[in-house]
Amino acid sequence: MLSLQQREQRQAWVLLAPMLIMMGLLTAWPLLRTIWLSFTDAELISNGGSINYVGVENYLYALTDPDFLSAILRTLYFTVLSVALEGVTGVLVALLLNQQFYGRNVLRVLVILPWALPTIVNAIMWRLNFNPDYGSINALLTQLGIIDGYRSWLGSPDSALNAVMLADVWKNYPLVTLLVLAALQSIPQDLFEAARLDGASAFRRFCAITFPAIVGPLSVALVLRTIDAFKIFDIIYVMTRGGPEDSTKTLSFYVYQESFSYLHAGSGAAYAILMTLMCSVLIALYTTMVWRQRRRSNANET
Repeated sequence: MLSLQQREQRQAWVLLAPMLIMMGLLTAWPLLRTIWLSFTDAELISNGGSINYVGVENYLYALTDPDFLSAILRTLYFTVLSVALEGVTGVLVALLLNQQFYGRNVLRVLVILPWALPTIVNAIMWRLNFNPDYGSINALLTQLGIIDGYRSWLGSPDSALNAVMLADVWKNYPLVTLLVLAALQSIPQDLFEAARLDGASAFRRFCAITFPAIVGPLSVALVLRTIDAFKIFDIIYVMTRGGPEDSTKTLSFYVYQESFSYLHAGSGAAYAILMTLMCSVLIALYTTMVWRQRRRSNANET
């Protein structure tokens, strides 16, 4: 006879079986297939040709390919700068929305709209904003006297990536705002009143009370956004298609072109595996951060 604990464990495995099977079919098998392709010279359209095993040749070529290395640097630039801007903007907006003023609830709803907007729609909207002939960005900057004429922001290698970055920041900073605002709502107001009575300045109150309370949720938001920004593809595909002159060709777009434009399934799979390993490092960082935050919270409670 099985014990009660054994029966519960068996029942749990039975209930988890459909999910595990689906994960195996939709995740494990494609991953294993991609790993196998990365060690071959497979083409997406083989025309009946054989697939040859080439070992680590695709990986060695990727690590010495200047275009691939440039895509990595471009992706890191995009990731670091966009996440930093989203963090600063998100915190500032959260601090504003945490104040008492008329219409605050309406403004909170409006802040969520960019994040709720589909990425493709957001990319099309910003592509129109940056249009060199009738875009609103050119009109605004010209009327303010910042520039003396209309410019092709997405057509210049010097400004295209930064323009895409602006669209991405506008789309995703509300996520940081929501998480930080939730943390701000949990801070007892008595702490701020006591600090004011002690003569602490606003900056001192932020450093001593506000920042320690929001650092956990803010760290989680920034790590999640870092992982997402490192994989950026859709907004670049819609706005620039990797151009001009490959100035916006990030790592994901490079993998896409290698696999589906140039039809090199083997080398494209190797590039994808390398990108997956890089993302795994970010995921490990996120997991470690969450674990340490939970451990610190448990220690404070005890």
